[in-house]
Amino acid sequence: MPQQPWIRLLLLTSVTMLAFAANSLFCREALASGSIGAASFTLIRIASGALVLGILASRHIRAGELGGNWLSATALFGYAVAFSFAYNSLSAGTGALLLFGAVQITMILYGLWSGERINRKQMIGALLAGAGLVWLVLPGVSAPPLIGAMLMIIAGVSWGVYSLLGRGTKRPTLATAGNFIRAVPMALVPFALLSNSETISATGIGYAVASGALASGLGYALWYLVLPSLSAVTAATVQLSVPIIAAFGGFIWIGEAFTSRLLLASIAVLGGIALFVMSKQSSHVIKDK
Repeated sequence: MPQQPWIRLLLLTSVTMLAFAANSLFCREALASGSIGAASFTLIRIASGALVLGILASRHIRAGELGGNWLSATALFGYAVAFSFAYNSLSAGTGALLLFGAVQITMILYGLWSGERINRKQMIGALLAGAGLVWLVLPGVSAPPLIGAMLMIIAGVSWGVYSLLGRGTKRPTLATAGNFIRAVPMALVPFALLSNSETISATGIGYAVASGALASGLGYALWYLVLPSLSAVTAATVQLSVPIIAAFGGFIWIGEAFTSRLLLASIAVLGGIALFVMSKQSSHVIKDK
């Protein structure tokens, strides 16, 4: 008996969110265990992601087509390298929350800069999310290391820019494959500079390959598969689950603490973004009527 379409969509969306959260868990565990260094992790992650995505888009690549562009590839590399080095000191949940919050705030600020008008609820949501991120990184006993936090915010801004550059792409899997392929030589630079001072073990390589090939390569391919079936508000809302999954995954799998500061910051950031997204959708419905 065939599965109901909504069940299939739910399962694929859930697997995709788990894959996105797994990136944080794989990277944090690999670096925290000392099984690999950040520069090596970045190179292997990007290269394995490029391999998987290249296979998925091989028909187009063999025909001489290579999607993406160097600007998007640079933003992708900026995200990946800052992400890896940030997880030298951040917990999985804190890193995922900073990353996700920075991505969304970058896209909100771009909308404002480009002339997009927002209503009062959206403004409250954006301010709440921003305040949550600021409060999370303020000095205190349970505050994350400042350098790690700043690096993850840079990673989030880079991913936000990457997402903005890729809006309207007709063949997203091919574009992502092209960007990953172009990012490989960029990732060779920090690897060449730092690999001599880094430990690289089979376990660390395994985590990096899992992050690149599975969580990134197949994860992005799955996301582009389900995205056309989701409304804009649903697509934005389901991604709110990623920092929560990463935080609980870090607590259960890695044994990281789930602090009250992280909990309250999560409520502020994710709640603010949810308010912004849902208020935006509501205003569109009113205008359409």
